[in-house]
Amino acid sequence: MGGPLLEPNDTIPAAQSGVGELAAPPAPPVRRRARGRTTLIIAAAALLGIVGGVAVGYGIQAEREPTPLAALSQPGLGYPAKPLAADRVPAPLPAAQDRRVRTDGDLRKLLVDRPKGARKTLIDELGLGDGWEPFDQYVETYYEDPQYMFESLAGAGLRRVASVSWAQGKYRDTTVQLIQFRSGDTHGAEDHFAEQMGYMPGATGGADDLGDPVKGSSDGRYFLYPVERKAGYLPSYRARALARRGDIMLDINIFDTVPISKKDIRTLAERQLERL
Repeated sequence: MGGPLLEPNDTIPAAQSGVGELAAPPAPPVRRRARGRTTLIIAAAALLGIVGGVAVGYGIQAEREPTPLAALSQPGLGYPAKPLAADRVPAPLPAAQDRRVRTDGDLRKLLVDRPKGARKTLIDELGLGDGWEPFDQYVETYYEDPQYMFESLAGAGLRRVASVSWAQGKYRDTTVQLIQFRSGDTHGAEDHFAEQMGYMPGATGGADDLGDPVKGSSDGRYFLYPVERKAGYLPSYRARALARRGDIMLDINIFDTVPISKKDIRTLAERQLERL
């Protein structure tokens, strides 16, 4: 009753209050900023700045006048500005020098002549051979998978096949073929030549030999196959020559029951190249 009055800001000591010491109230939770938010904002701002800069720069460049090209260094063009007068137009190449004129004509005229004393084959004797070999006959005669070769060569742009055959001695048969492809970007002759040359060194279908170079050709070669022997049959010998000249691949084959000399196949290949 007679105690001092407490001011509003005074506290009652614990000893005087008669109550145990009170615990301090918990501190309010601290609100944390999400991690990476600042980095994301900075990255987005940088990206917007780059995009905006590119757009502004493109707009400025688009408004500028085009920069004129530098003048040509040579004093004059490589071709006349006006057509040449008739008396100044160069004459076309003669057929003897223009390979395209020769190969675009009758391809059969570029085949080698039959050797003196050689006999015509049975097809020629029957009047069925005119120098042109049908596409299907070509693949049927020389390839194990004619259907595949037919489709492959047709896709490569095979144009025509000219051939000549003859017989000599008792069993020797010789065939010379000129396989021509359409000129252009297909490189048909080059690809067909490379495919045939690719398996010639092997034993399966090839001559099992690297062959010998054909004179007058950068990559042509001739081959002698190992002899084939079967019970009840005469031995079989074969020689082959492959070469390429422009869009034409030449393929020469000689078959006989006696050994074939390298000179025979090499000479024939060289003669045919000279005709091309």
